Amino acid sequence: MLENSHQQPLVSVITPTYNRPEYLKQALTSAVNQTYRNIEIIVSDNCSPQDPQAIVESFNDPRIRYYRNSSNLGMLVNTIQTFKYARGKYVASLLDDDMWEPDYLAKLVPLLEENSNLALAFCDHYMMNASGTLDIASTENCTRAYKRDQLKQGVYQPFALHALVNQSVSPAIAAVIRRDIVDWDEFTNDIAGMWDVYLSYICCRTGQGAYYYPERLTRYREHEQTDTMQSGGRSLEAKIRKAKSEIFCYGKFLQDQNLAEFHSFFKRKWLHANTTLGIGLMRSQQVEQARAYLWRALSGQKFNLRTLAVLGISFTPQPLANRLLKVS
Repeated sequence: MLENSHQQPLVSVITPTYNRPEYLKQALTSAVNQTYRNIEIIVSDNCSPQDPQAIVESFNDPRIRYYRNSSNLGMLVNTIQTFKYARGKYVASLLDDDMWEPDYLAKLVPLLEENSNLALAFCDHYMMNASGTLDIASTENCTRAYKRDQLKQGVYQPFALHALVNQSVSPAIAAVIRRDIVDWDEFTNDIAGMWDVYLSYICCRTGQGAYYYPERLTRYREHEQTDTMQSGGRSLEAKIRKAKSEIFCYGKFLQDQNLAEFHSFFKRKWLHANTTLGIGLMRSQQVEQARAYLWRALSGQKFNLRTLAVLGISFTPQPLANRLLKVS
């Protein structure tokens, strides 16, 4: 479908994927069933062991464009590459394990069309478990945790408080973004798992607004491979990666004088990430590297018992340190 053949602007649906064929099929089903019809669906497979091309072709939908990497590029590179393939006026991320309600785009895109001074439009979302069953208790907790329950429908300008502090805005899950405001080459590997927060930052930096639509129009799937599960203790490597990306991103935000009113918050997050990284490196027996981050965390604050305790543990024999870290 070509944009100039429709009154509706073209929306690019961005779906990077890796090794989740059944989830991918459900995600794509929710995309092709959108009541908003002028879309292109861009699927980029990151060299999955089982090529999902047959799944993509089973939809027999000319709006789907499929790419497959010859080698695994890593999550961030594949994701940003998929965004770069987009031709639409707007982009919307549909991760391969999530789903959209049929009227998701139909409700958010017109808001952007009516106000050219909006960077994005976003909504609330459901939480679902690995089998796709909605988890209402978890959904309500998520809405409260990210303070979307405190937002009224309408425009927020500026919206750094909601995007970067409360993180009410989630570009990876439930937002439609004006494509031409983003320089996708700005995303480096240092950003990693914080790419959605950094994308919010880029949108905030434009000075444009964000429109909040207070309905749950997408579904976020929580399962063993998601960051929310891994950061809870499932994967030491995931914790280390997340802490490194937080150090980089919050460090960037601290350098932005337009965000000066939030610098104390970003500094606390930056210090906490340094301590978390130090603990992760200690647990992976990288003691010298761990101490550097722990010292940096201590030097940036008056007193932190958690940081000080772990730094002390780093000077004990490794077997004892391992036992103490398990207790902590």
